[in-house]
Amino acid sequence: MRFTFPRRPRGLLTMGLWSAAACVCLPLSAQNLAPSLSFEQALQAATHQSQRVVAAQAQAQAARERLPAAGQWPDPVLTFGVNDLPVSQPDRYSLTRDSNTQRSIGVSQQWTRADKRQARSERAQHEIDVALIAKRRTLIDLQRDTALAWLDRSLQGDLHALLQTQLAHTEQQVEAAQTLYRNGKGAQADVYLARGEVEQQRDRIAQADRQMAVATTRLARWIGDRATTTLGPRPDFVLPVWLQGDLTEHLTHHPNIAASAQQQAIAESEAALARAAQQSDWTIALNYSQRGAAYSNQLSLNLSVPLQWDRANRQDRELAARLAEAERARAERADLQREHEAEVRTMLQQWRSADERAHRYDTALLPLAEQRSAAALSAYRGGTGSLPMLLDARRSEVDARIERLRIEMDRAQLWAQLNFLLPDDEAADAEASVQASDAARTAP
Repeated sequence: MRFTFPRRPRGLLTMGLWSAAACVCLPLSAQNLAPSLSFEQALQAATHQSQRVVAAQAQAQAARERLPAAGQWPDPVLTFGVNDLPVSQPDRYSLTRDSNTQRSIGVSQQWTRADKRQARSERAQHEIDVALIAKRRTLIDLQRDTALAWLDRSLQGDLHALLQTQLAHTEQQVEAAQTLYRNGKGAQADVYLARGEVEQQRDRIAQADRQMAVATTRLARWIGDRATTTLGPRPDFVLPVWLQGDLTEHLTHHPNIAASAQQQAIAESEAALARAAQQSDWTIALNYSQRGAAYSNQLSLNLSVPLQWDRANRQDRELAARLAEAERARAERADLQREHEAEVRTMLQQWRSADERAHRYDTALLPLAEQRSAAALSAYRGGTGSLPMLLDARRSEVDARIERLRIEMDRAQLWAQLNFLLPDDEAADAEASVQASDAARTAP
């Protein structure tokens, strides 16, 4: 297949046209390059595309819509009726011939006590708070899961690149072993050993490809098709400042603990409602009755009062049950507080351990592995070392680098879980509180 290349342009005008074309084509080719996906862009894309956030917003809106009706009286009841309608004799089914027949219309209203309506309003307000907390919890859970998926794919990409580099080095060793064998300076077993090492590296790359595909699929769960684009640099793994303060105080703003506190408040509102129910609601009814033309119309006013004849086994039992549920909610909240504190302290200990291990690898283990590989390569080239010794040294170096990446993966996972514990506004308030405490402690 022959390719035809354009001839050199002649004349200043033609050269100018070619230069202009080159200037136009360069930006177009640059635009064809897909931009990298940064960590912040992934979080924003997940927030905008997630239907979880939409559902949480709808739940909060539903709770707001219920609030005005919670403190209202029940709807009045309109009644129509016919009393004493004859069904036999010549006057049967007549509404006007029999003087006892009455056509009535009435309205009744249940008189709900103010304390009961207040308790219902408080419960509805707490339900709004629960919905808003659920919305914040949905958002930080979404951001945490997206961050974990983004970091996993980023680190899996580094692992894949590391294995590819090692494969290239191993293939070079195969060529070197074959050259030495052809020149009579090497053994055939070294060739097979190097080839076996290449196949092992390819198998590890196949595993890395599978892990890379899984990580991409998990990231696509949150951001869609952009999960296949090139990722930007990873963020700095710096823990939030508020973790240095009082965890017991700051974790009260954790969505799970805050939601548990609101559930306790709802249970207490239910207890207040049960206490108010010990006083029954009255019902007032007004009826207007029309009789025959020879008789006057009538107006009736009735008052209905429920008789709590077995209050000890009904209303009092209901109040006791509500109080027990409030106590259960309080105990669950306290236990959840301790559980989250233990989890955070455990993650902080794991973070410190991973940080120390990363420092040890960076300052001691990786330099030693590199020096061993360099020494083995120098000895192999000088004829004083063997190929198995060189391959073993490089294998140990790669294993050390892979372990360093695994430590980085652990640090990334711990950072994401700790960094997305609190909503942004609560985390900012907590950090401001810690900084204010530090300033007050250091002030003269």
